[in-house]
Amino acid sequence: MEAHSVKTLIQMALDEDIGSGDITTDNLIDPKLTGKCVIMAKEPLVLAGIDIARQVFQHLDTGMEFEALLSDGDTADTGDSLAHIQGKLAALLKGERTALNFLQRLSGIATNVAAYARRFEGSPVRLVDTRKTIPGWRVLEKYAVRVGGAHNHRMGLYDGVLIKDNHIAAFGGVAESISHIREHVSHLVKIEVEVSSLAEVQEALQAGVDVIMLDNMSLGDIKAAVALIQHAALVEVSGNVTQADLPALVDTGVDIISIGALTHGSRAVDISMRIT
Repeated sequence: MEAHSVKTLIQMALDEDIGSGDITTDNLIDPKLTGKCVIMAKEPLVLAGIDIARQVFQHLDTGMEFEALLSDGDTADTGDSLAHIQGKLAALLKGERTALNFLQRLSGIATNVAAYARRFEGSPVRLVDTRKTIPGWRVLEKYAVRVGGAHNHRMGLYDGVLIKDNHIAAFGGVAESISHIREHVSHLVKIEVEVSSLAEVQEALQAGVDVIMLDNMSLGDIKAAVALIQHAALVEVSGNVTQADLPALVDTGVDIISIGALTHGSRAVDISMRIT
């Protein structure tokens, strides 16, 4: 993960929550008091973000002792302890919700992704995410996707050419868009194009793109497209893919399946913190 981005998110989250001061903690707790707490799983999960939680507490108390009992990618059952923390009691109380927000969201994504990834065991097909992430959280959410056992698609608009349907409509055609973009980007940059019909597959194939994304196509058309492409380009499938769809899609011979629900369809898992 990008350290600067993570620190910025932590600072923003703490500023949002604490604001001008924690009026409850500041009026109840002696700032000199120290304490201990435990972070626990309240349901089965795949852990992600434990180091983010550490950074939250150590941002509030540089002397905070944070002992992670599990690592990102480990599974936890209900009641399992995830970390023991010791330091200034006020910092523990002020950082609790922010740390748990990061942990619950990121572990929720990793847990959701792991459920999808289990259906890919033994398959060469690559499961990837999309750019459907919470604004500002992309570096963290895509990290959680990797922790859960899948892979990242583009991080943003800057690190790969993907000519989508609206680009094609705006510019005037599949072949024309590919030809024009090739004149303006480095030969080292791969070009992917989104298509929605077998006719567009043929156009993309003749234009020599690196990756052809089959968007919201029927299972029959996906099979026909794979037979048409014959490994001349990588084949990606996208568009409202569910876990139930995966076995049939894997059997078509595609190379990549991208699923926005890996991130936007994840729910936060239940994790709590208790002062001990």
